[in-house]
Amino acid sequence: MSHVYGVVPSRRLGRSLGVCTIPFKTCNYACVYCQLGRTTNMTNTRQTFYPPEEILSEARRFIEAHGEESFDVVTVVGEGEPTLYKPLDAIVRGLREMTGKPLVLITNGSLLFDRELVEEIKDFDIVMPTLDAKDEESFKRINRPFGKLTYEKVYKGLLDFSKEFKGEIWLEVMLIKDYNDSDGFLRELKKKIDQIKPARVYINVPARPPAESGIEVPSESAIEFARTLLNAESIENLPVSSFTTSEKEALDAVIEIIKRHPMSDKDIRSFVESQFKEESVTGLLKRLAENPNVEKKTYHGNNFYRYVLATRRSGG
Repeated sequence: MSHVYGVVPSRRLGRSLGVCTIPFKTCNYACVYCQLGRTTNMTNTRQTFYPPEEILSEARRFIEAHGEESFDVVTVVGEGEPTLYKPLDAIVRGLREMTGKPLVLITNGSLLFDRELVEEIKDFDIVMPTLDAKDEESFKRINRPFGKLTYEKVYKGLLDFSKEFKGEIWLEVMLIKDYNDSDGFLRELKKKIDQIKPARVYINVPARPPAESGIEVPSESAIEFARTLLNAESIENLPVSSFTTSEKEALDAVIEIIKRHPMSDKDIRSFVESQFKEESVTGLLKRLAENPNVEKKTYHGNNFYRYVLATRRSGG
């Protein structure tokens, strides 16, 4: 399946069935911390990348095969920015016909000034935008947006959306050492967040290889300060072995996961041994290393594997 994946374990959402609406690495940001690597298709134009029914038919097949009891929420997400897809309201309506489970949208929040988009996403139960920056300078340094996007426009869109959206907003902050983890920066960011009045705030850190070098996890004291100041929770990674997959072959299953969630040697071993007991992990790692669409990166002493377009492959 190319549009539907999971079920993915999440501290925030429980068991999440993922629905991807866009091509790989299609985004209007080029965040320095992105665990999927650098943006390869930088665009700010919303498009119908795939017919809605193509996406919905995959979701329907998964739900018919595994049942509604296999997941807690359906999450519309992307290997980039899912709100670049239109019409999202067609996706919402189709999913509502299949399941009564909550519908969640994970987004960078960059296009919430777009009235057409706001109308399309009004029936989600939860929208989860990101806010890492406090001003134009930090916005360009951290998120590196498409040229026409400004911090003022993006933040005002998020603020206006927060006042009219009937569901819940769960805001995420990616905390990066020496970028946005100082006390002064966080106090300024808090002023921005307080105006949005999100139902929840989550702190995340770059735990997997980022798009750019020099991106590091802040000190524990900085994370604790942010957690307390912002009244936030930290996002903890769950064991990848608890993923559910529809793939019959271990290699295909791992590749489908690493398109959205890079895996370490340990992650892959745990996952394969739990769901593909007859598969040789050593042999699988060798096949991954030989695959032109898989990149091996070393980060904090651990080997990670992530999906890349074949023309971009490089050593780690």
